[in-house]
This record gives sequence, structure tokens and C-alpha cells, in this order.
Amino acid sequence: MKIAPTQTPPPTFQENAKGIKPLYTEKLTADEAKELRQQVELNANAFTFNSVEIQSNLFNPQSDFEKEYQEFQSFLKDIGYEGKPIASLSQEEAGALVAEDGFFGIEQTSQRIADFVINGAGGNEDLLRAGREGVLKGFEEAQQAWGEEKLPDISQQTMKKAVEMIDRAMSDLGFSILNQEA
Repeated sequence: MKIAPTQTPPPTFQENAKGIKPLYTEKLTADEAKELRQQVELNANAFTFNSVEIQSNLFNPQSDFEKEYQEFQSFLKDIGYEGKPIASLSQEEAGALVAEDGFFGIEQTSQRIADFVINGAGGNEDLLRAGREGVLKGFEEAQQAWGEEKLPDISQQTMKKAVEMIDRAMSDLGFSILNQEA
């Protein structure tokens, strides 16, 4: 399967304190691999949480979004949103953003989440699994932050679609979708 490019460029990665092994020419130690896996999981978790929270806040205009607005500014810029400031959207404009073909609709949001994990993993099975786990944990955290029984249907469908895309990429790369450690 060829992963279609999206409107957002693949994430860029900066060198960490220990340094990143260039082009996989050096073997990672077990500790380095574990640290890298944890970082991918945490990044996927945060990316998913923020994506789903934005969807939820647009879906529920009664939320406390104004207070959290500043925290989302850099995230919105990072994912390529260049539209009108979220806090100043009318109900109709917000509805258009979460519509089927909208920037925060199911299709585009799930594609951004999946692309973040797939591109960040670079074809590495362990990193794909860590990213997938991070996505699921981010969704769970978004559900807890929502404070109600479950997130809106749009968020549920987005999560399902994003995980399906990650699973499809794993399968296309020849990796079992089942967790080997289970």
C-alpha cells in the first residue's frame, strides 16, 4: 500500500541529547531502542489527545475551549491549520470544520494521526506498535478529559479509522497486526 501524502508535511525530528543514529548505520543498544519506543508512544499519545480534543471542543461549543485556546495555537500551526482563529468561529464555521470534508473532519484528522505514526516509525515494526499504542492511550486520555460517558461519535469514528490505517500499513509492511507480546 502506498501511503498518500496529506496537506501536512511529515514530522521533523530534532537530534536528542544522546544523538540519533544516522540512517540506521549504527545499531541501537537495547536501552536506546526502549527509549526511542517510549518517545514514539508518548508523541503519538500527545498528538492523538490534542487532535481528538480539538474535534470534541468544536463539536461541543459549550466547552471551556476559550481557556485552553493558547495551548492549541502551536499545535494547530504544526498540523497545518491556517484558518480563522478557533475561538472566533461561528457555529456554522465550526460545523464546516468538522464536516466530512472539513479540516477537523473524520477523514483528514484520522489521516493526520495515522501519518504521524507511520511516517515517524519509518517502517520499524516496534515503533509502529509503540505509535499505535500511543494513539490508543491518547484517545483514552481524551475520553477521561471529556468527563462524560464517551466522546462524540466523530471522535470515536476518527479513532477507529486512524487505527485501521496504522494496522493496514503494518500489514502492508508484512507485520502481524496482533501484538506479539500478548
